[in-house]
Amino acid sequence: MNTFMDKDFLLKTKTAQKLFHSFAEKMPILDYHCHINPEEIAHDRRFDNITQVWLGGDHYKWRFMRSCGVEEKYITGDASDHDKFIAWAKCLGKAIGNPLHHWSHLELQRYFGYNGALNEKTAEEVWNLCNKKLQSPDMSVRNIIKKSGVTLICTTDDPIDALNFHDEIAADDTFDVQVLPAWRPDKAMNIEKPDFTDYLDKLSEAAGFKILSFADLKKALSLRMDYFASKGCCVSDHGLDFVMYNPASDAEVEEIFAKRFKGEAVSFEEELKFKTAFMLEMGRQCHKRSWVMQLHYGCKRNNNTRMFETLGPDTGYDCIKSETSSTSLANFLNELDRDNTLPRTILYSLNPNDNEAIGTILGCFQDSTAVAKIQQGSAWWFNDHKIGMERQMLSLASLGNLSGFVGMLTDSRSFLSYTRHEYFRRILCNLLGQWVDDGEFPYDEDILSEMVKDISYNNAVRYFGFNLETK
Repeated sequence: MNTFMDKDFLLKTKTAQKLFHSFAEKMPILDYHCHINPEEIAHDRRFDNITQVWLGGDHYKWRFMRSCGVEEKYITGDASDHDKFIAWAKCLGKAIGNPLHHWSHLELQRYFGYNGALNEKTAEEVWNLCNKKLQSPDMSVRNIIKKSGVTLICTTDDPIDALNFHDEIAADDTFDVQVLPAWRPDKAMNIEKPDFTDYLDKLSEAAGFKILSFADLKKALSLRMDYFASKGCCVSDHGLDFVMYNPASDAEVEEIFAKRFKGEAVSFEEELKFKTAFMLEMGRQCHKRSWVMQLHYGCKRNNNTRMFETLGPDTGYDCIKSETSSTSLANFLNELDRDNTLPRTILYSLNPNDNEAIGTILGCFQDSTAVAKIQQGSAWWFNDHKIGMERQMLSLASLGNLSGFVGMLTDSRSFLSYTRHEYFRRILCNLLGQWVDDGEFPYDEDILSEMVKDISYNNAVRYFGFNLETK
């Protein structure tokens, strides 16, 4: 029997252990997509207790607690932080096979020095240990980031954001981790939403002129992208139900915009035509600025109407959307490629059944402008667990270039989530080590070590073009 989560956790062969401990473990972390709040970095937030770090806003944990029959007051309600933690500990003790068990214990080991198992029996001990540790100055947000080996973070920011907290961070010479904005213009695209015209008013204010047409909207977005670029932004991110391709003429798109601007509802077909035009414009604007475009799709959101009306979005009521996007995705990429305006693009589908389709689409649009110009992103959201990561990398290796993969990201709102990079790297090294030990790939330490270090960190630095020499 192996020891619970020891130093060789997930590393089943000597080759895997060598690759991880000699190479992957020592690499820094580049977190090119997350949802942490830049204000908390700017103000170097401190946490009063472990519940604030672990359970505030973490819908992964909330979903599991609901699956265990926990009353909502102990999840998002008015129970004390202590009682919420005890409720979570009881659940975690039974979370066999769930990545939350691994993630949580990696965080306990790396940040709190606790190597035991958290469950109902140890809950009080861990509560006291973690809370005492959190009182130490080295557990402030900035110190957590630095001790995690992070060199650069891309937050997720709306076009109307002033980015003042990014300015505060950049101006502070005592913190040498780059924190850059990333462009997330979903609200400007979602023409079907009730607050679309209200959002246009806010975007108009940020852009400095009144948006009255789709042409105006494109101009406003371009101006804001220039502003983001002046703050170091070189990454866009787009949340889509699916990647649509329903082309329409400029005149037709203007008619759809005008209809919605007057307060009228648009049809689903009109919505898709508008969003297609919007996303093609975003692709061209990214290409113009040499930005990387990320497409996240395949999620059906806010499925529980009763709880959505009570708690709002991003509270644990989303699921995988089953519709495939391969045909429209290929057509969308091809439309940008036709006039040579296809930017470096990372594709993330929440549906693991899309892995192979994405793998075949990648090969249609690669060229010499970048290694693996079109990337399949790391296993996302409901898939960023051991099986999901293995499936994504096996598919990518079978159909594309695993050695050119830009690797892991946290996609998290928690400052303790950097251990997910370690989790990913252990799975990566185990996969490579197994191929070597099975005689499917030669043991060439120079090649293997370079591959491990590249996927862990170097590929992302090169792909995004980040300047990590200076702040």
